[in-house]
Amino acid sequence: MQTAPDAAGAPADTPLAAPANPPLISVVIPVRNEAPNIAPLVAEIEAALAGLAHEIVYVDDGSTDGTPAALREAAGTAPLRHLRHRASCGQSAAVITGVKAARGAWIATLDGDGQNDPADIPRLLARARGEMQAEPAPVLVAGHRVTRRDSWVKRRSSRIANRIRARLLGDATPDTGCGLKVFPRALFLDLPHFDHMHRFLPALVLRQGGQVVSEPVNHRPRVRGRSNYGTLDRLAVSIFDLFGVAWLQRRGSRPVVETVAGE
Repeated sequence: MQTAPDAAGAPADTPLAAPANPPLISVVIPVRNEAPNIAPLVAEIEAALAGLAHEIVYVDDGSTDGTPAALREAAGTAPLRHLRHRASCGQSAAVITGVKAARGAWIATLDGDGQNDPADIPRLLARARGEMQAEPAPVLVAGHRVTRRDSWVKRRSSRIANRIRARLLGDATPDTGCGLKVFPRALFLDLPHFDHMHRFLPALVLRQGGQVVSEPVNHRPRVRGRSNYGTLDRLAVSIFDLFGVAWLQRRGSRPVVETVAGE
């Protein structure tokens, strides 16, 4: 993937100076042509995370509308940073760029269309921290859209993909397609990174020795704009990726490291 400059013109992989007090959680949002949704979603995130040290990291995946201007305006009212891909590289590439740039120990991912509810983030974060206290293993909390507000085509294709994925990967996750997830930044950085990886995060986390839990979340209809990442084409591509992830699972190994006396 080519180096992606941010809105200020600096490369996205340029080291960022760590603040004196880094945020607890970074909300990473990949977007492409979502200008009308920027300000309302930022306002909701600020309301949901009031009282929590946080930042918002938007990654503009090659938008051709007013998204860059909307992000610049929103940055004046919230702890928001934004980076930009010169050309669209896909949702997974945007998530990877955002997590690498994030400063928080915890990451929450959201879709940029406003269908995920930011009010769910504190509950997912509390669940994640509680799970890690009970069992010292990194955890991914995946949102589960119990009542989806999508078109019939999206719901149907998602059900088909989930059934096939669950059978082949055994990731025990009812809704891997939900954009709302919470996990430690360090865990994500240890995972293999590839196009469409965001669809297989539960399986990749399990392969890494982590734990995965699902949490019911609110899901809302899209009220502004239209989807900029396909549905049927995503389903076709994900089938090929599915076999690749299954291959990774079979080739994975987790050595148990023992401390040698005197070392």
